[in-house]
Parts: sequence; C-alpha cells; structure tokens
Amino acid sequence: MEKDELIRVFSGSEIAVMMLKEALDEIEIGSFVQNDFQSGMVAGIGGFPSFVDLYIQQSDLERAEPLIVEFTEANN
Repeated sequence: MEKDELIRVFSGSEIAVMMLKEALDEIEIGSFVQNDFQSGMVAGIGGFPSFVDLYIQQSDLERAEPLIVEFTEANN
C-alpha cells in the first residue's frame, strides 16, 4: 500500500460522516466523502442513503486513528 493511497476509515450515515470529516478538518487532515446514493440518484439507479464512506490518505492514518476511534466509540 502506497503512503498517498486513499483508505476508507469510516462508513455510516451522511450526518455522521460529515461530523467526522469536520473533526478531521480541525486537525488539518484532509478527507474525501463518497456518497454512492447521491451518485446513483444522478445516474438514475439509486442506492442506499445510509451508506456513505469517508476516506483519508494512508499517510494520515496514524495521526487520525485516535480521533476516528474516539468518534466511533462515542457514536455507536
């Protein structure tokens, strides 16, 4: 796995993903949201609205992991 490869670190509701994305932004870790439901709606095929994925770069994982674990435990 290359250091700049995107890795999925969280899947959940759009609201939860956006909350985690904002928390990562606060510690200056960029992230990417993949929302297959919205993409499917544009293409006319639909999807599952509760499944949204959040990705970060592999090189940021070590720094992001404590925040992701804390967020996941608090939101389960």
